[in-house]
Amino acid sequence: MNKFAGTFQRKIMNSQSTNSSLSFKEIFELSYWKIVKLFSKKLNDNSHYKHFYTSNFSLSEEFYNDKIILDIGCGPRGSLEWADMVKERIGIDPLADQYLKMGAKEHKMSYLKAYVEDIPFPDNYFDIISSFNSLDHVENMELACREISRTLKPDGLFLLLVDIHTRPTLTEPQTMNWNFIRDYFPEFEILEEKHLERTKTYRIYTNVRNSKLVDENSTRGVLTAKLKKPAKT
Repeated sequence: MNKFAGTFQRKIMNSQSTNSSLSFKEIFELSYWKIVKLFSKKLNDNSHYKHFYTSNFSLSEEFYNDKIILDIGCGPRGSLEWADMVKERIGIDPLADQYLKMGAKEHKMSYLKAYVEDIPFPDNYFDIISSFNSLDHVENMELACREISRTLKPDGLFLLLVDIHTRPTLTEPQTMNWNFIRDYFPEFEILEEKHLERTKTYRIYTNVRNSKLVDENSTRGVLTAKLKKPAKT
C-alpha cells in the first residue's frame, strides 16, 4: 500500500468514528477533502472559479452586479469568493458544516448544509444557479432538477458543468448522458451547450479548459451548458 492510499484509508476510518451521522458516501467525499487539505496545507485555492463563471459562459463580471447566486455542491474551497459584486452568494452542500470546521468559515460567501433535492429557499429566489461537478453526485435527479427550476427566477440562468458517464460510482451514483438537458430541463432555453472530451480523469476543470469536442459516438465526456428559465407567461 502506498503512502497516499494508506493515509486515505486511515482518514476514512477516522471519519467513520467521528462522523457517524454521515452516510458512507458523504464520509468518502469528506475524506477526499481532508486528504487535499493534508497534502496542500490549505483549501483556499479558488482563483480558477472566476473563469468558469465568466469567460467560460461568455458572461462579464458586471453581469453579476447585485445578483443572487447559488452554487450547488459547492465544496470547501470558496467557489464564489471572486464575486464581490453580487447581492448574495450562497453555497449549499450536505457537508457544509464540516467544511466550515475545515476553514471555510474564513470565506466571504455563505455556506449552508442542504441537499439540492430540498433547497431551503422560496420560489423564484435566485438570479443564477450553478452546478459544477456536482449533479451526478445527487441521490434523486428528478427532485434535484425540479428544485433548481423552482428556486430560479424567470429569465434566470442555470450554469452546468458535469461529467458524462454510464457507470455509477459510490460518490457519483447518477449515470449521465448527452440528452440530460432535454430530459430534465425541457422547458429551458439552451443558450450554450458543449460536449467535450474527458481526457483527464477527475480533472473536470482541466477538461473544460482544453475545450476539445468529443467524438459524437462517445458515451464519456463533459457537458457544459448555459440555460435560461422561461419568463412568466
